[in-house]
Amino acid sequence: MDDRQKSLNLIGLATKAGRIATGGFSTEKAVKNGRAWLVIVSEEASQNTRKMFADMCTYYRVPICVFGRKDELGRACGKEMRASLAILDEGFADALVKQMNRIGGSKYENQ
Repeated sequence: MDDRQKSLNLIGLATKAGRIATGGFSTEKAVKNGRAWLVIVSEEASQNTRKMFADMCTYYRVPICVFGRKDELGRACGKEMRASLAILDEGFADALVKQMNRIGGSKYENQ
């Protein structure tokens, strides 16, 4: 199994554990409420969406990562296509950050 699939599997595990918020509104709410440990934005998200989350995550000091296609992220959390999601658990967030750093192409930014 490649590192990219491992990252998607971790997102799936976090979903099953109920430690994820998906979609723009829920992701934004999780960041602003201080519940988000990591934000993942799809590689296919619009420039506006990427900038909005990058600015918000910088302000609230939440790590952000650009990773995956919308359909991959959606499938990983058992939903339709998703452009953004927030990990609400420190352990899952740490594991995903390590995985993203291994991939290298994830454009991971640590605040």
